[in-house]
Amino acid sequence: MKARIAVLPGDGIGPEVMPQALQALEAIAKQFGHSFEFRHADVGGAAIDKTGRPLPDDTLKLAKESDAILLGAVGGYKWEGLAYDVRPERALLGLREQLGLFANLRPAKLYPMLADASTLKPEVIIGTDLLVVRELTGGIYFGKPKGIEKTADGERGVNTEVYTTPEIVRIAKVAFEAARKRRKKVMSVDKANVLESSELWRRVVIGVAKDYPDIELSHLYVDNCAMQLIRNPKQFDVLVTTNLFGDILSDEAAMLTGSIGMLPSASIGSGVGMYEPIHGSAPDIAGKDIANPIATIASAAMMLSYSFNLDQEAAAIERAIVRVLEQGYRTKDIQSPTGKLVGTQEMGRLIRAELGKA
Repeated sequence: MKARIAVLPGDGIGPEVMPQALQALEAIAKQFGHSFEFRHADVGGAAIDKTGRPLPDDTLKLAKESDAILLGAVGGYKWEGLAYDVRPERALLGLREQLGLFANLRPAKLYPMLADASTLKPEVIIGTDLLVVRELTGGIYFGKPKGIEKTADGERGVNTEVYTTPEIVRIAKVAFEAARKRRKKVMSVDKANVLESSELWRRVVIGVAKDYPDIELSHLYVDNCAMQLIRNPKQFDVLVTTNLFGDILSDEAAMLTGSIGMLPSASIGSGVGMYEPIHGSAPDIAGKDIANPIATIASAAMMLSYSFNLDQEAAAIERAIVRVLEQGYRTKDIQSPTGKLVGTQEMGRLIRAELGKA
């Protein structure tokens, strides 16, 4: 197949980890006879430095005209003093909104050989394999009114949590469909005991569940879910939740796997999908060749599967990652006393070498 992929390296470690994913894709293309056209553009802080805007029109146009988007990371200390509406992170919100990317899929699966990289006991986390389905274009990040206004006593900050029935229905369907390909369990996470938006969320999810009689539906309040993720993460299969709760819980789930540098994500909707590691720009380690590229490479694998239905090719990348880890190679974030410490570029090369063996 032929595919056009928008490449948005972004900031911090983004430009370091992105080439490793692209080279893995090139290896896949050569091995399976595909053709991937990579088209680069600036986003986030890099775009601000050049154009004054985190999401330039040309970048958005490229994204819309591509078959999929691979994104590195955005943000950093350099731009923290800017107004909220022009900070690098606004590029992510803009892409999600403009492309209709309403569902964020964040798998958290522990590789057994990395159990010692987590701060939790091995007997608690070994066997963890869950998927967080986060609603991405609604909720408190987009609700209005919002902003900071002056008052007689100083200032007042306002954000609004808003959800509609159609928004909840479509994200619930994504979760139930995902569960059908896994262990057929969905946990809906809300705060229905105190939030009206969550009361509606729970009621609508229960209604959608009637169309999926083969799926077991349960509910947890978000505070209890946060505790249960640490207490017994193996109980979870698919978690579906709001934008804010999903943002927090998916980062918590990331640490079950030993490092946030291990986890990919997919943002999907009705058109072009966007794939990115969830680790952020990590400006403190940028340029040092110590960042873990596995999350970005795994994000490319998710792109092959979700956007192009190339499940065999995605599985090949995942197997290559596992084989490298089995051989004891580790980047700094997952280093163990017996591990073989390697840098960003070397980890990418090792994974490509395993792809070549396959």
